[in-house]
Amino acid sequence: MFAKFSAALAAVCLLGTPAFAQGAKLTDPQIAHIAYTAGVIDVTAAKQALSKSKNKEVIAFAKDMVRDHEAVNKQALDLVNKLKVTPEDNDTSRALTKQAADKQAELAKLSGAAYDKAYVANEVAFHKTVDGALEKQLIPSSSNAELKSLLETGLKIFEGHLQHAEHTLADLK
Repeated sequence: MFAKFSAALAAVCLLGTPAFAQGAKLTDPQIAHIAYTAGVIDVTAAKQALSKSKNKEVIAFAKDMVRDHEAVNKQALDLVNKLKVTPEDNDTSRALTKQAADKQAELAKLSGAAYDKAYVANEVAFHKTVDGALEKQLIPSSSNAELKSLLETGLKIFEGHLQHAEHTLADLK
C-alpha cells in the first residue's frame, strides 16, 4: 500500500513556494520521482527530530514518519519496477530537495522546545501543501491507474498525518 506516501514531505514548509507550482501537466515518471523524493525528505526530517528532540510526543510522531515513509518508498520502488518506469527528475523534485536542505539547516540551529515547535509546525504546513498538491495536481496528472490509486490512498494517510501533526503542535503550545 502506498498509503504511507504521506510522511515523505514533512521536512519542508512549502507554503507559498513554487515546488508544487500549477502549470504543466506532470508525467507518471515525474510524479513517481516527486513521491519518492518527498519520502526521502520526510524520513531525513524525522531522523533529525529523533536525534534532536527529547519530547515524547514529537519522538512518537517522528517515528511514525520514518516507519510510514520508508515503507511507502519501498512500495513506490516496487511499483515503478513492476511498471518498468524510470522515475524522472524534474523542477518540482529539485525544488523539494533544495527547500528540504534549507529547512534542515534552519532547524538544525534550534534546540529544545523551540526545535520541537518549529519541526512540528513545519510538518503541519507541509502536509497542508502536499494534500493540496496531491488532490489538485499529482492525482489528476497521473495516467496510470495503479499509480493514481496509490496516490489516492496516500492522500488519505497524509490527511491522518496532518491531524496527528496538528494535535502534537497544539500540545506543544
